[in-house]
Amino acid sequence: MVGEGILKGLAETARNFFGSYVGKDRLTTVQYPEERLPQIEAARSFPFLVYDGSDWQQGMRCVACQICEKECPPKCILIEKSKDKKPDAVGKQQFYPAVFDIDISVCMSCQICVEVCPFEAIKMDVEYDLPTDDRFGGLLLHKQQLAKSNEYYNTIHPTEAAAVDAALAEERAKVEAKARAAAAAKAATEAKPSQAQPASGESR
Repeated sequence: MVGEGILKGLAETARNFFGSYVGKDRLTTVQYPEERLPQIEAARSFPFLVYDGSDWQQGMRCVACQICEKECPPKCILIEKSKDKKPDAVGKQQFYPAVFDIDISVCMSCQICVEVCPFEAIKMDVEYDLPTDDRFGGLLLHKQQLAKSNEYYNTIHPTEAAAVDAALAEERAKVEAKARAAAAAKAATEAKPSQAQPASGESR
């Protein structure tokens, strides 16, 4: 039949047109900001700093190694390393960032800072709604604004966070096992009685 293909195409177009008004899976318009689409796990906006436990200052994983600052292509990260050390979430003495700023007006969300961090201390957030009337100071985020808990990280990136937690737990278990073995060896050495040396003129 002549024009059959055109008629089928028009029928498909009409089906899609009217279906977009009644099918929930076809309603693509979102009434933002009252309605928001859920973020996918692979989404990313700007970096944030991860901390363990309930105290963001004590639990911060960052040790101010400044690798992310050096590797950042647009140079939007500023870190000042502390002069002293303080205990982290597991009680280990660590350096910490006295200053950690990120200028999100310059950040290009490349995620290089996340990839080069050896301490799993910086990750990518999914928050994109960051309005401000201060185009300079309002887009310069400081350490306290950047600090977010590991629980939050597990909420936005559950698969990635679970793998990171497992790797960190395994690393901590190895360190603890090594420390226990060293302590046991030291205790065994101290408890072992010293053998008496025979006198110079004593026959064997």
